[in-house]
Amino acid sequence: MNLDFTDVIPSIPYILKGIGVTLQIAIGAAIIGFIFGILLALCKIGKITVLRLFADLYTSIFRGTPLVLQLMIIYYAVPQLLDIQIDALPTAIIAFGLNSAAYISEIIRGGINAVDKGQQEAAMALGIPYSKMMKDIIIPQALKNILPSLVNEFITLNKESAVVTVIGALDIMRRAYVVGGATYRYLEPLLIAGLIYYIMTLLLTFLGKRIEKGMRKSD
Repeated sequence: MNLDFTDVIPSIPYILKGIGVTLQIAIGAAIIGFIFGILLALCKIGKITVLRLFADLYTSIFRGTPLVLQLMIIYYAVPQLLDIQIDALPTAIIAFGLNSAAYISEIIRGGINAVDKGQQEAAMALGIPYSKMMKDIIIPQALKNILPSLVNEFITLNKESAVVTVIGALDIMRRAYVVGGATYRYLEPLLIAGLIYYIMTLLLTFLGKRIEKGMRKSD
């Protein structure tokens, strides 16, 4: 097997710098996706037909089209339609955040529906406003139930962020590709990139389990 890391090893620090870019995309997208996902979930379970239809249509579009297509549309559409140049990193955060919101909304909707209906009925009987009931009673309980799914969504964001290489963002994958072009050996830097993603996934999985365990102890 013709594997030789001699020329690639000096470039490992350069590839590792892509971790910061990857985490910026994943964390920024997770924040946008979580906030927007909660709003979409509330629209889906609400009684306002227009908002419910909008949330369902939004989810259908973002779940039914490729993420890389959404990424490229935002990257090329904004300058063309608004005459504003947008950098690759904020484009990636926005695209991934909007995409993640569609999935997170379904996760949160399922978590809210899984909460005992009796608690909602009791809160309404006590005259607690709907917004306060959702904020202080229903959503906190739902989040405990769906935490593993949210962690999995964040891990997926972290891995799928590799597609930002198509718009030139210098994440882990893009840097590995640059090293491959400079050394004329693509397999070795790609293997290194794969190892980095794998280690990050293990660490995030471990962190998620620790958080879940801590929340269970607080019950």
